[in-house]
Amino acid sequence: MSYAYLFKYIIIGDTGVGKSCLLLQFTDKRFQPVHDLTIGVEFGARMISIDGKQIKLQIWDTAGQESFRSITRSYYRGAAGALLVYDITRRETFNHLTSWLEDARQHSSSNMIIMLIGNKSDLESRRDVKKEEGEAFAREHGLVFMETSAKTATNVEEVWRGMMR
Repeated sequence: MSYAYLFKYIIIGDTGVGKSCLLLQFTDKRFQPVHDLTIGVEFGARMISIDGKQIKLQIWDTAGQESFRSITRSYYRGAAGALLVYDITRRETFNHLTSWLEDARQHSSSNMIIMLIGNKSDLESRRDVKKEEGEAFAREHGLVFMETSAKTATNVEEVWRGMMR
């Protein structure tokens, strides 16, 4: 299938925050509860239509382990945007956002759009990071913010539409 535009996106954040599940939900519209750890990077793609134009999204899902950080840095090159993901039920993943953000800004172009994603919103009873904290972090760093659930697909489509604006 032909397309008018091709955009590359990268998904970053700590291990276990749901990066691979967000990718799978967006590309295949399914949730896989048990998922192997990403080694290095994984790739997904999807065609979307905006204003009657076909757009191909290439999405690179990166490993969250520190040992893979040097590998994933090369994937920032040429990316139109990044999803910076944390798990709303695990405070430490929120605490590590500054490090991920510094990495993204250091290794990408200055006009790359970065969206902060608080994932696992379906686990409200186990929430450890308030939505207002995510909003405040995003405001402070000039990011777009959204909470999602890869499990229920809540806001997953909206994230990618938001990245295209």
